Amino acid sequence: MPKPNSFRWSFESEPHKPRTKEIIHKHPEIRTLIGRNPWTFGVILLCVSFQITLSWFLRDASWWIILLVAYLGGAFASHTLYVCIHEAAHNLLFKKSYYNKIAAIIANLPLVFPSAISFQKYHLKHHSYQGVEELDADMPYRWEAKLINNSGFGKALWLLFYPLFQMIRPGKIKEVSLIDKWTIVNIIVQVTFMSFFIYFFGWKATAYMTMSFFFSVGLHPLGARWVQEHFLTHGDQETKSYYGMMNTVNLNVGYHNEHHDFPSVPWNKLPKIKKFAGDYYNTLGHHTSYTILLFKFLFDRKISVYSRMARDNRGSKVKGKTLEQVTVNIDR
Repeated sequence: MPKPNSFRWSFESEPHKPRTKEIIHKHPEIRTLIGRNPWTFGVILLCVSFQITLSWFLRDASWWIILLVAYLGGAFASHTLYVCIHEAAHNLLFKKSYYNKIAAIIANLPLVFPSAISFQKYHLKHHSYQGVEELDADMPYRWEAKLINNSGFGKALWLLFYPLFQMIRPGKIKEVSLIDKWTIVNIIVQVTFMSFFIYFFGWKATAYMTMSFFFSVGLHPLGARWVQEHFLTHGDQETKSYYGMMNTVNLNVGYHNEHHDFPSVPWNKLPKIKKFAGDYYNTLGHHTSYTILLFKFLFDRKISVYSRMARDNRGSKVKGKTLEQVTVNIDR
């Protein structure tokens, strides 16, 4: 089978805004789901406490125990914290933006590297410019896709080091400043926390925290989330949802079509969108197992890092307006 050597290209606008208009017209009851969920901050405190406590008990453990606990336990807590940072990026915890930023910085603590504020800045561009390489940090670099051999081993390495690829992608994004005061605060808080953590907990505990983070977004069934969301596993359908058991422990993060269509709805109400507008979502391709998807990505040579839909900035406009200007005012 020939090796893919380019992304698939679309000259249409991203699919979510037009569908949002149509769904909200047909199902106006979805407006009642819009709001915030301050209880998410409780989830943050629980997961941060869980990771710190577990790190303390693992500070003198055997390396194989640390690896096993990180894979089977810590990865889930870290992934949930990542989802909480995502919720904060959409201001879905508190009304005031800076409260959401503070919550994201706290959620960032067990994730080792300062990334919460940077994620917030770039993620909203992903919603407005899905697939536009210079504006969507979720899109791989072309050299990144070319570098990864379309073999199981190559794709496994890509997933293993996926956090590193995520960290360098913002460098290609236009129209966003790399450093601002909140980014500096995030860096200072994270470096201070990790310095005290390393000093008082030691290197084994630090290794546990780092492994948990890498597994949570990398070579782990949870890492299949990145394939699920926007890889072309169902023809040209750009966004797929996941309806499986891991939604119960990771804040319904699998409801990705629903989230892109209605980013003002908090995680606890995303399943109700599908319930209200099942006539739209039940006909879309979706996934039910991250484990099956992980193995499919690794060993199916038809799926590679190139399996993404790309568009230029002109394709991200509707009738001369950017997608940011075409948003439906569903908050009213």
